[in-house]
Amino acid sequence: MIVCSVNHIAKSFGGNIIFEDLSFEVHEGNRVGLVGRNGCGKTTLLKLLANQETVDGGVIHWKKGLKIGYLAQIPDYKDLTVKEVLKTAFSQLVETETKLQQLEVEMGQELTPTYLQRLMDQYGKLQDDFILNGGYEMDAQMDRVSHGLNIIELLDKPFSLLSGGEKTKVGLALSLLKKPELLLLDEPTNHLDLMAIEWLGTFLKEYTGTIILISHDRYFLDEVVTKVLDMEDGEIELYHTNFSGFVKEKEERLLREFQEFQEQQRKIKKMKEAIKRLRDWANRANPPSAALHKRATNMQRALDRMEKLDRPKLDVKKMAIDFEANDRSGKDVIKLEDVSKNFGSRTLFEKVNMLVQYKDRTAIVGENGTGKSTLLKMILSQCASDQGTVKVGSNVKIGYLSQHVFHTIGDDRLIDVFRSEVSVNEGEARNILARFLFYGPAVFRKVNQLSGGERMRLRLAQLMYQDINLLILDEPTNHLDIDSCEVLEEALEQFNGTILAVSHDRYFLNKLFNKIYWLQDETVYFFDGNYDWAKGKLGALNVVQPALTEKITPKKVNKPQTAAIPVQVVDIEQKLEELETQIHLLKQRMDSGLELEMLQKQFTELERLETEREHLYKQLDDVV
Repeated sequence: MIVCSVNHIAKSFGGNIIFEDLSFEVHEGNRVGLVGRNGCGKTTLLKLLANQETVDGGVIHWKKGLKIGYLAQIPDYKDLTVKEVLKTAFSQLVETETKLQQLEVEMGQELTPTYLQRLMDQYGKLQDDFILNGGYEMDAQMDRVSHGLNIIELLDKPFSLLSGGEKTKVGLALSLLKKPELLLLDEPTNHLDLMAIEWLGTFLKEYTGTIILISHDRYFLDEVVTKVLDMEDGEIELYHTNFSGFVKEKEERLLREFQEFQEQQRKIKKMKEAIKRLRDWANRANPPSAALHKRATNMQRALDRMEKLDRPKLDVKKMAIDFEANDRSGKDVIKLEDVSKNFGSRTLFEKVNMLVQYKDRTAIVGENGTGKSTLLKMILSQCASDQGTVKVGSNVKIGYLSQHVFHTIGDDRLIDVFRSEVSVNEGEARNILARFLFYGPAVFRKVNQLSGGERMRLRLAQLMYQDINLLILDEPTNHLDIDSCEVLEEALEQFNGTILAVSHDRYFLNKLFNKIYWLQDETVYFFDGNYDWAKGKLGALNVVQPALTEKITPKKVNKPQTAAIPVQVVDIEQKLEELETQIHLLKQRMDSGLELEMLQKQFTELERLETEREHLYKQLDDVV
């Protein structure tokens, strides 16, 4: 069934055409990812689908009575706590619950049998509706979403006192709890930590309604979406696949279209040459040939009627980044020894040891509030540790990219802010900024008018022209579109210095970083591998090597300590544990007195499981 049908719509702002003649359909149960470069109109399209704005041309049809949920629709709940805000998702159930309580009070009074029976019938009907619509599951659903999005600590706080990021998370929770038939999400992973992003991905995969979401998180898109709407140059194309499949299919489509364009251009060239020859021959004939002129005219008409193919854009303008470290640092770039940090009565972490060496690609990950940014501030001397030492090595030149870059800048112009860090004349500055997609008069815009992605691009332009050999990055892919993320990743791969980053972008972490420090429960764990590998080992505490177990000494830092137990051993032990559970449950069922035929089947299954167990024990002996 079609949930939403978009037919030849157009939208413009102040004479600037955002898009025109867009058409597509969204079917029930689709999970659609809306992708495209920043500024192409994704958010505008989502607002049109949410009926928050009106189209300038064309029409949008929604399924009759469609219930739409839109993340940006967050009213200012002045007098409510966060828990009370979340409970508004169940307003009808809360109203039914109140009526049930009133009926209970009324039935407890002295009444005539007839009136009491009438009240009991009414109560029974309301209670059936309450149960059928999940009335007794309200608290469980709120707990599930609150834990998943990590907003438990906010539940008793007044909504009006929350920060913008906290309100966004509560708004997302409210959207999920309302369970609309069409759920529209604009960058839902913003302000979420890794655990919350993974939980949200799992939740959306199980969601029974239809989803359209905007996201620059490639890992998240791959996990969640089953279709991709690609917006580019005011046009839209639907791909029936996840994000990775879309990237491959788009590349193949562009190459195919380019081949068709080239073939048509060759055909057009031949037709033009034939027309020219025919006219030349006709004019040379004595007398001039009317037949040849007619053939040339017919061929020209055929050429004019031909539907010309547009040249596909294979090379879209992207940032041009090229980081280079001119002077190398010492071998030990950053060293933390027994570092602890408290804020009031709250302990962030204790006795943390960390070592970053020359040319390392190291990432710090963990949930929000565990102290990742605090660690960076200590390294940057913006914050002091309560205990332990933080050392920055010899000849280390730091370039820092903050997730809140230029937030304190006032009315300064973009080009002036750039030149405050890079000593070049105005003409050269404009050439450099053009490489970061700031063209013409855009360089004279006020910095406080720039979007998050534009501020990030400006800071990257500054860093590229500074003398650095250590890049410290705090959420560098935030606000960047997917194309810009890919350009940044390519530049970082070529950087011949050291990189230390905090990030929630799993694709970014897996692609670039092979050393992970994971903050959890006031402890820092070290993993000599990428994010996926670290995540897989975090749960097995016998495999994890905590970074705080021993103080790092010069003797040990040459080779980072890794997990002591081979991965193969852990896999076998996990399989054995699962088998033992299956065998135990099977024996319990056999003891419950089944029929002979069923008992024989289960005995055969028990023999198979025990044989498999013996085989695994043999494998374990061979490995050990």
